[in-house]
Amino acid sequence: MQDAHHIMCMRRCIAVRTNIVIDDKLMEQAMRVSGLSTKKDVVNSALREFVERRTRKDLTELQGKIQFAEGYDYKAMRKGR
Repeated sequence: MQDAHHIMCMRRCIAVRTNIVIDDKLMEQAMRVSGLSTKKDVVNSALREFVERRTRKDLTELQGKIQFAEGYDYKAMRKGR
């Protein structure tokens, strides 16, 4: 879980002030879609989503690498929901 720890540290530990040119129409759309009211919040939210998506494990990479317990029945478990 080092990646999750690294992400949490990035969220809490680092604050970098920077000037960037952002497409105004795209920013307006992002603010409208997200419901966020500041550009800073939109950028931080977008960066958080970007990092979370890029660090998420691709399930196709796990194909053939997981061994289930003998007698495991995922369909029976779903019925209990």
